[in-house]
Parts: sequence; C-alpha cells; structure tokens
Amino acid sequence: MISNLRFELSFKDISQLENKLNFCKLNKIKNINIPCKGIIKKDFFNSTIKYISKYHQEFNVTYHYSLYHQYSQNKEKSYQDLLDFLKNSYLNINYEILLVSGSNKKKDFDVLNVLSRIKEEKNLKVKLGIAYNPYLKKYFNITSERERLDRKLSSRLINSIWFQYGTDIKELQNEVNYLKKVAKYEKINLFGSILIPSIQFIARFKFRPWKGVHISEKFLGSKDEFYYFTRDLVQFYEDNNITPVIETDFTSLEKLDFIYSFFRNKN
Repeated sequence: MISNLRFELSFKDISQLENKLNFCKLNKIKNINIPCKGIIKKDFFNSTIKYISKYHQEFNVTYHYSLYHQYSQNKEKSYQDLLDFLKNSYLNINYEILLVSGSNKKKDFDVLNVLSRIKEEKNLKVKLGIAYNPYLKKYFNITSERERLDRKLSSRLINSIWFQYGTDIKELQNEVNYLKKVAKYEKINLFGSILIPSIQFIARFKFRPWKGVHISEKFLGSKDEFYYFTRDLVQFYEDNNITPVIETDFTSLEKLDFIYSFFRNKN
C-alpha cells in the first residue's frame, strides 16, 4: 500500500516546490497532488504546472483545479480558461485533474455546470476526478451530496472520486456502499484523504477548523485516540481499495517515517 500512497504538496514559491520535489525523489515518492488554494492559484498555479511538466516529468501528478480560485472576470472567460487547461492536459500524459467547485461555489459555475458544458464539447476526450464529502448530511445538514454525485457520474466524464476527510468510519462506510451501488458499471478509482495527527495539527484545527471537515472532539482531545483512529481509517481504505492521500506535511525523514508507521503497523 505504501507504494501507492499519494502526497499533497504545499509550497510558497517555486524554490520551496523544488526542494520538496527533490525530497520526494530522494525518498522514491512519485505520486503527488498539487492543490489549488491559498496562494497556489491563477498565475502561480499555472506556472507550477509548467515548471513540473518541464523539469520533473518523472512524477505522477494530480492537479486540483478549483473553479472558485481560477475564476476570472466572468463565467465565459473562466470556462474558456478551463477548456484550454483541459485540452493541454489531454496532450500531457504527466498529469490528471481533480475538478472541484471550491470552498465558495460561484453561481452557475460549479462542477455540475461545467461538466454539462464539457460533455457537449467535440473532439475533447477527458476524464476527471471529483470530490465527495460523506459527512455533509450528518454533520453539516447539507442533503444534496448524493444527488450531485449521481449527476456528476451521469456525465460519463468521471474516472476518480476523492473522499473528503472525516472521523466517522460508519458514515464513510454507508457512503462507500452507496457509491459502489450507483457506480457499479463504471471503472472508478477511489481516493481518500488522510490527516496525520500531531499536537501542532490538533491545535491549528481547533483554532481554525477546515470548512466541511468533521473531526470528533474525542480525537481533538487526545493525540493517542487520533492515532488509533488513523490506523483504523488506513485499514478501512485498504479493505475498500481506496488509495490514501496524505494531506499533512511529510517533507522530513522523521515525518515521513511516522506516516509510514501507520501502514506498517495496522494490526
């Protein structure tokens, strides 16, 4: 399972990106994700893609394309930018795309809107990843996630689903069962977020919780409980053929070894 792990990179500039990519190479990490949030957006996001494509073709990269963060001027301009990006990705075998609406959806310009338009494009063959949050109904009183999933899958443009992080494995199991039922005839790759527990992470999350991310007070109150839950989540992912995506920092030998310990010591 370790060889299939994906690692999300965060960085402030190209120099820091280069250092982290070199760390990945030295430690035989080839599967990386580049988010589209914070300062990694617009021109910096685009220059990041060009840089990795030119100098680091050895990586298997998934780029997160946020319709919110990449929005420019108006819907038509933003859609054309996306279309150009998709056409380029079709020609570039070095990366895939996770298409997300973003933390604040733009009116009439979210994943559902653009999928319906992409589907009508001629001579554009593209497969996309989409995000799915299993915890919205129970913990955030948002009831539309399943309906949106069904509509996204009906586009026939989807080849991967990326589960949001949360700490309710029973609820996650319910949604995985539903997904396997509605997508049983589709070849869909599944990915699941992992947040590695640490005192620093817990303190930051308590101070500023991530939008749409549910972490039980039980785990925020005890690093040991958080640790044991993470082992259980890793096992669940393995049992359900879900590829883990590490979203917390991993770019030191100490941190990387700690991450790998969850996958070596599951039982």
